[in-house]
Parts: sequence; structure tokens; C-alpha cells
Amino acid sequence: MKGRVLILGNAPNGAPAAALLVDGRLEDYLQASHDTDPTPAPGQIFVGQVARSGGKGAGAFVTLAHGQQGFLRDGSGLKEGRRFLVQVQGYAEPGKAPPVTRRILYKGFHLIHSPGAPGLNVSRQIRDAEERERLEDALRAAADPYFAAAERGVPDASDTATPAERRHRTAARMGAMLEDGGFIIRSAAEGAPAEELAAEFEALLAKRLAAEEALTDEAADLKEPLPIAMAEALREWTRPLPSAVIVADGSPLATGFEPAASAPMIPAAIEQRMRIEKGHPFDRFGVLEALEALDAASCPLPSGGSLVIEPATALTAVDVNTGGDFSPAAGLKANIEAARDLPRQLRLRGLGGQIVIDFAPMAKKDRRIVESTLKAALKRDPVETIAHGWTTMGLFELQRRRERRPLSEMR
Repeated sequence: MKGRVLILGNAPNGAPAAALLVDGRLEDYLQASHDTDPTPAPGQIFVGQVARSGGKGAGAFVTLAHGQQGFLRDGSGLKEGRRFLVQVQGYAEPGKAPPVTRRILYKGFHLIHSPGAPGLNVSRQIRDAEERERLEDALRAAADPYFAAAERGVPDASDTATPAERRHRTAARMGAMLEDGGFIIRSAAEGAPAEELAAEFEALLAKRLAAEEALTDEAADLKEPLPIAMAEALREWTRPLPSAVIVADGSPLATGFEPAASAPMIPAAIEQRMRIEKGHPFDRFGVLEALEALDAASCPLPSGGSLVIEPATALTAVDVNTGGDFSPAAGLKANIEAARDLPRQLRLRGLGGQIVIDFAPMAKKDRRIVESTLKAALKRDPVETIAHGWTTMGLFELQRRRERRPLSEMR
């Protein structure tokens, strides 16, 4: 199928997953942890409790759900036993605790709510001045009732409060949250109806309210109603709008989930492109075949060469081969092809950390072409990657953020 197609279904092991196809080729893939795998996923919010602090200027280990631990880089002033909200930032290296932060971000399709960072900011990618002003006005109009409720004060919080008083108390709490928290209008909000912005604005505040209430209610469940992999795919892969969003009939989105403060607000433009399909769309669209190909270290290049990717304990080694082509231009041709496809391969395989590339032999003057090609491909890649450049031995080094779990661990 031509164009962008988003498929929400189930991985071979039954875990919820999402695949993005562009002109029939697997461009991105996200898989949630299986129900039997409690590994925290980036973006998840937990009520954390300090288990061990290293003191001033040192980090702290924080107990999450199910006895798991996260590592907070700045543990200054934290006493053991203290409870607060943390958000997982990424996956950890084997044997280490995943990094967590106290700077929580509540993400939606159009908006990001940032507690502790007041203000209203619009994405720089929205360049039209009138559109920026329209979006700001729409968000301020959505916020006004909550500010007004906060100014009127909070009614008595006794158990005998009427439903109207409880609603007002909630609105006042949200207004107070707006005093210490800000919003970012994402580039995806361009052209969005004001009512969608208002609904998402309210949903993000309600999500924060539920999370903060969980600090005093140990029985509260912060589990997302929709797997993070699916929510992220819907949020990040739908701009530009896909030609189709195919939902497998056995996936959580098709079977329905409880409406809750943490449920994603799906814009109408995306919902109109969604269709439920029986059977296994991952199989029908070739996703399973593409995933099987990722099990192999070697992947072919158009010129006949190959890109060999081999994860090790300390780093991931990448080797570029020219195959049977021994012409003078063979090395440069294979290296350019490898540079274009490497970010996609690393993304699909979920590889991060140190990446060392051994490009095929080429003239030293051609390094600049290969480097610029690789950097251009990395610029389009959503995973943050730093290109450190060439070593004295002619290798090229990358440092890639561990935003994803290696696919080999989830199969």
C-alpha cells in the first residue's frame, strides 16, 4: 500500500504493538512489554519512594511499582522513605536501574503540560502568526473557567459535599495547578479545532490531578488504559496524517478501554482514518516478515553490499561491506547507502548507547560526503543521537539515547 499506514495490533508474543509503513516498507515499530514483563517503559509515571540516597550532589535509587527501582540523577536533599511522582526517561543498560526524573511531562496530541514550568509556548514549527495567535487564544479560553474557580476558593471538602461542590472543588484544584504549570502547543496542533484543544487541555489536567492524588492513596492505579507503545504511535506517527490507521480486532484499542483521565484524546482527523480489521494485519502487510529479517545481523544494501549490525555488551558494532563489487566507487556507494538506512535499522532494532561504524574502504576525501549523509538521516530520526565523528583508526562514533528496549529482548 502506498503512503503512510499505521497499524495497531499484537506482536508475535501477544504484546500490544504498533507499526508504521511508508510505501510498503517498515519505517518504525514500537512494542509494549508483555503482561508478564514488568519492565518500566519510558513515559510511564510512578509514585516513587526513596530507597537509598547518596547525599548532596549524588543520585538516589527510587522504588517504583512491583519492587522495581529507578535511578534519580539528582538526589540532593531527599530523605529515605519520601514519596513523590517520577517519570521514566529511558531504558537502562543490563543490570542497571532505568533513569527517572521528577520533571513530569503530560503529553497529548496537541499539547504538553509541564508542572513546575509556568507559561504558554507555541512550537516554532508553527510559523503563521495568525495561527499562533488563534491557538494561544483557544488555550486561554479553555483555562479561564479553572482560573476563575481557583479565585473563588475551594468549598468545604467534607464527605457531605454535594456533587456540584465536588465539581467546583476539582475545578479549583485544576486552576491552582495552572498557577504552577505551563503548556506547550505542539506543531501537530496547527489547524486543530478549538474544541479539541479544550478537551485535551482538560484531559491533561485531569491526568495530573489523578497522578497527584495517588501520592496519598496507595491503592490508586496509575496504569495507562492504552499501552504506551500504541498511545505514542498515535501521537507521534500521525503527522503528516496517514492514509489509513488499521486496528486489529484483537488489540486493546479495538476491544475498548475504560474512559479515564489518562486515556488519549484521539483527534477527529485521525479517528476518521481508523478502521478495524479482522485477522492479523501485521501478517497481511508484511510486518512479521520484516521483523524476522531484523533477527539477522546482516541486512542487504541496494548496490549488493551489506550492513552488519552486532550488539555487544559495551557497544554496538556496525560494519559496511561492498559485497562482490570491487570497482573504485564501490566503497563510497555502499557507505552512502548504509548511512541513509542505518538510523532506521537502529530504530527498528531498538539499539542505543555507543555505536561504532566501520565503513567500507574509501578515499579520505569522501568521508565528508558520507558524514553529511549520515547526519541528514539522523536529523530525520526521532531518537536523539550525537555524532562524535571519526576516530584516528577511521571508525565513526555515535552516542544514541536508550529510548527503546532492544527488539531482541522482546521477541
